[in-house]
Amino acid sequence: MTSSVRYLSTARYIDAPNLSIDVQGVTFAYRDLGPRNGVPLILLNHWGAVLDNFDPRIVDGLAAKHRVIATNYRGIGASGGIAPVTIDEMARDAIALIRALGFEKVDLLGFSLGGFVAQDITLKAPDLVRKLILAGTGPAGGKGIEKVGPVSWPLMIKGLLTLRDPKFYLFFTSTNNGRRAAKAFLGRLKERRADRDKGPTPRAFLRQLKAIKAWGQKAPQDLGSIRIPVLIANGDSDIMVPTANSADMARRIPGSQLVLYQDAGHGGISQNCADFVPKALTFLEA
Repeated sequence: MTSSVRYLSTARYIDAPNLSIDVQGVTFAYRDLGPRNGVPLILLNHWGAVLDNFDPRIVDGLAAKHRVIATNYRGIGASGGIAPVTIDEMARDAIALIRALGFEKVDLLGFSLGGFVAQDITLKAPDLVRKLILAGTGPAGGKGIEKVGPVSWPLMIKGLLTLRDPKFYLFFTSTNNGRRAAKAFLGRLKERRADRDKGPTPRAFLRQLKAIKAWGQKAPQDLGSIRIPVLIANGDSDIMVPTANSADMARRIPGSQLVLYQDAGHGGISQNCADFVPKALTFLEA
């Protein structure tokens, strides 16, 4: 990886070069695409996700109008260091990364674990964030978040037994509509053939789960102090971060917008990417 070409624009996420930057002695991996003007959009992804777990349809759709930077957490994929066991550390890492990239103002899109991190970034560095998109996520101390592990393990085992990616069961509903969407999504994640990111290590995977459990047990944060535009999106049947958390955040964040997709689960924005991308673009450009 190299940071020497980080300002090159590319049309498609599957072709975006793997880049890296040193942040306080730790190498962070990222990909960078889209136009160079305007406020960049930083993508923060789910538990165990590496660069190849970002949905290329969502990234490409957003990068048609915005500079988009997808990144790994410390200790995940090609990023160096040891994976943190708190959301606080992940947020501080992300703030340091954003500043190392030279940005004074960014938009954030946080999915699942990334939504926890994005909220914490916004509360820690409010002047850094212009707009916030929270997808498939929930607040500190949110309903059922501490149970992500117990909910996930049986479906991960089911994935192994059925030779399917566990996200087939974890991110989508068990209806015909959900199953079709799951197959399409998992197919998109395999489109990139060359220069794929490294998968997460079991140690990093378990350390991130500790951070998720701690977030679920954490005292609620003052979401009412978030005074920037916020878009919240999820499926109506999220079993990983229960959908009730999306409604809870929408009630607590002044002026926030809530989009709930019917017959959709944790991966609702990917299942409905043809609807979500235009909504996100309208939100970012308003």
